[in-house]
Parts: sequence; C-alpha cells; structure tokens
Amino acid sequence: MNTETLLVERKEHLAIVYFSRPDSMNALSTLMAKELLAVFSNLAADREVWTAILTGKGDKAFCAGADLKERKDMSLDQMRQQRELFVQAFKNVSTFPKPLIAAVNGYAFGGGFELALGCDIIYAAENAVFSLPEVGLGIIPAGGGTQNLPRLVSPALAKELIFTGKRLTAAEAEKLGIVRKVTSPEKLLEEAELLAAVIMKNSPLAVWQAKKAINLGLSVDLSTGFALEAECYNVCLKSSDRDEGLRAFNEKRKPVFSGQ
Repeated sequence: MNTETLLVERKEHLAIVYFSRPDSMNALSTLMAKELLAVFSNLAADREVWTAILTGKGDKAFCAGADLKERKDMSLDQMRQQRELFVQAFKNVSTFPKPLIAAVNGYAFGGGFELALGCDIIYAAENAVFSLPEVGLGIIPAGGGTQNLPRLVSPALAKELIFTGKRLTAAEAEKLGIVRKVTSPEKLLEEAELLAAVIMKNSPLAVWQAKKAINLGLSVDLSTGFALEAECYNVCLKSSDRDEGLRAFNEKRKPVFSGQ
C-alpha cells in the first residue's frame, strides 16, 4: 500500500502510516493529499486493520503544513481545486472509524497540526512544536483547526492560539491537554505502539463503536447522544465479539476477538 509520499507498515492488526517527504519537512502536497485520501479509505475498509498510527519520516517534522512552494505558481482555480481535495483528505482522517494515534515528531504546523488534531490521541516527542500560523499568511486554519481545537480545549484558548499563531512546545501542549504523552524522540513510536497494543487487546468492534458514539455524541444534545449510544451498543450486542467476551469471562480466560 506504499505510495510516492506515504509509507504504510503493517504489524498484524496495526497499520503505521508515515508521511514520507522528509526533504520537504513532510509538507502536504496535492499528491500527498490524494494518497492520504486513498490510503485511509483503504485502511477504513480493511477489517484486518484494527488501529492505526500516523507519524512522519525523519526527526525534523511530523508535517510542516501545506507545501507553499507548490502553491506559488497556482491560479485561483487551481487553489480552489486543491482546497476541495485537502478538505476531503482532512475529513477522511478526522472521520476514520478506528482508533488513530498521532505520533508527532518535530514540527506540526498548519495542516500538520490539524491532521494530528483529527486523530484520537496525540503522543509527542520532546522536540515537537505545534502551531496554527495561517492568519499570518492571510488565511485561516481550514483543515478542521477551527472545529477540532475548540472541542479539545476551551473556545477562548483555541481563539488565542489561532488568532496569534503561537507556537507550543510538546510540554506546553501536554499541559493544555492537546498532547496526552511526551516522550523522547527515540521512544515516540515505541510508546505509540504500546498504546495501540493495549487498545487492541479489546474487541475492535466495541472500540470502533465506542469511538463512533463519542464522536457523534459531541455534536448533538444529550438526549440524542444517549440514543446514538444505544444504537452503537446494539451493534455490539449482536456481534461474535460480544459472545466471545461473555464466554471468556465465564471460562476465566482471555478472549480471542475477531472484530465480527
């Protein structure tokens, strides 16, 4: 599943997706957006993939945002076409139906920060730096930054970070609740894989439905949220994983889940 700008490593039920343009700080190009859209669509449809990690090749950048060198000679129509593609790619990451861990190494600027925000959990290396600097370029964060960041932190804090384009260190982002864990650069991927392994001890179907209930519930009233939660529970209730979990509990053994 490797592409020109992305590398995909499979470890049993785990998929690790690497941005692979280290000479360009893993900047998001038109080609990378197309390939990101295709790769995450394939991973979403693959029942053998239970969890994924998104990270960057090299130690300088997770993703430094949009490739502004590519945009230099674009016409307005070309820019609009690229924007439509970028929106689809960002949405595909944010709505990925399985647990998605961002392992942020180095710079996560603009669209790179937004892609990390589209993941469920962010782990960061000590050298990671986060920023949404778009207003300084005459645009706004439009890869989910104005939507995902206020839902993760307070609206006032999100506005401050977006209005100023302030840079955050990994430690500062952890204090604000944006990053869940800070590690050494050498341990970053290992720690992300350990988290993925803990998640994958559980029923993948149940985890997927829990993610769906949480994400959909955030945008509706509490009563509707309870109804959505019930629907997701009922999907699990009719599953082989639920039957296996019950058998394993009564037989005092570890369950062997299938995601069915």
